[in-house]
Amino acid sequence: MKEYREEHYWSRYSHSYDRDGEHVVGKRILRTIEEELLKERSPGNAIEFGCGTGYFTKAIARNAKRVVATDLSDKMLEVARSQLRAFKNVTIQKADCATTTFPAASFDSVFMINLVHVVGDSSPCLHESYRIIRNGGLLIVVDFTGYRLSFSKKMKLGFRYLRTWGLPPRYGKNEMSPEELVFLVESAGFHVKYIRLLEDGANALYLKGAKK
Repeated sequence: MKEYREEHYWSRYSHSYDRDGEHVVGKRILRTIEEELLKERSPGNAIEFGCGTGYFTKAIARNAKRVVATDLSDKMLEVARSQLRAFKNVTIQKADCATTTFPAASFDSVFMINLVHVVGDSSPCLHESYRIIRNGGLLIVVDFTGYRLSFSKKMKLGFRYLRTWGLPPRYGKNEMSPEELVFLVESAGFHVKYIRLLEDGANALYLKGAKK
C-alpha cells in the first residue's frame, strides 16, 4: 500500500515534473548536482533507483558503461523512455529499491538521487543497494534538504512546493543533516568517503560511499 501511495503521488506530475522541479528548487542547484555527477568518471555498470523522468540519468550515463534506470512509477518511466531514447547504454525498468530481483554483487555503482528523503524508511533501499553492489563498489546519494537553509528561503521554497505539488507525503524527511545521512548509509554497511552540502539557491547533500 505504501508503494502504491508513493507511485500515485509522483505519477500525477510525470509530464511536468522536470519543469516543476526547476521552478520549485531552481535550476542552479540542479545544474550543480549534474556537474558533481559528471565528475564520477568510472561508474561502470550502474543502477539508478528513483530515476523519475531521467533528469539526472543523462549525467550518469555520460561516463557509465551501462545504466539500469529504475522507478516505481510507470508514468515516470514512460517519460524517461522518451527522454533517454538517445542513450543506448540506458535500460529502463520498473523496480522497488527495497526489494529487487537483481543478483548479488551485479553492479559497480548505485545512484539514489532525490530519493532517501521521500521514501520514509530508506534502510531497506540502502541494504538492498549493499546487496546488489560489488565489493568496493560506488554508492552515490544525493538528497535535497532544508538543513542550513535560511528561514526566508525555506518559506519561499515551501510555498512554491505547495503551489506546484500540494502537501508533501507525510513520511518525507525535509531537514536531513549530513550526520543523519551518514548514519543511515553506514548502518547499511557502507563506508562513507565524503559528504558535501551543496548550497546553490536550494540545498542538497552529496554523499559518496563504497561497499566495504
